[in-house]
Amino acid sequence: MTTRSRARACSVAVVTVAAALALSACSGGGDSDPTPSAAPVGKTVSQTCAELLPTEALSVYGTTFALDDSFTPAKGSPAATIAKQRGRVCQFVATDDDTETITLAVADLPEKSLTNLKDALYDRGGSVPTYRVEGYFALNDAVGRADAFADPYWITTQSTLFTEPGGAQPVVDAVRAALQPSGSATATATATPAG
Repeated sequence: MTTRSRARACSVAVVTVAAALALSACSGGGDSDPTPSAAPVGKTVSQTCAELLPTEALSVYGTTFALDDSFTPAKGSPAATIAKQRGRVCQFVATDDDTETITLAVADLPEKSLTNLKDALYDRGGSVPTYRVEGYFALNDAVGRADAFADPYWITTQSTLFTEPGGAQPVVDAVRAALQPSGSATATATATPAG
């Protein structure tokens, strides 16, 4: 059992490092210099945390959450990588238990960066078709992490509340709808039977 936990920890670390390298390697923009650049390649995510994930969407977890305005992502985490790419990083804290949190990060990235990230996550495994976009889930040390790609966005969220892929579904769905509201409305209208 210890071997599996170590393997999972290594997989998550590899994906995080791969994400950072994939993003930094893509920022050259035609330069012949092979040295990775620290310049961000992502576009600014204009939506606020409240727009991306309304607290009402979190009511399914049986507690009330509030946005932590002072949150800073841990160095080397996917959220920290996204913050460096002009993304939006948010943490919601349960009002009755401050150890219960949901971290959300969203980046708007070029196609090549998204492809590199998707490839790294695909190699890790844990594909989740119910996210309705290319998505992945992993559980490591009781913290579930979901990654979803609503192109051109990379959505990543993690929490101890996510013990299986469906646990992150309400967050993924809410954020996906906030990022692509016109696509969601069209999909809903198309799926509604004529009356």
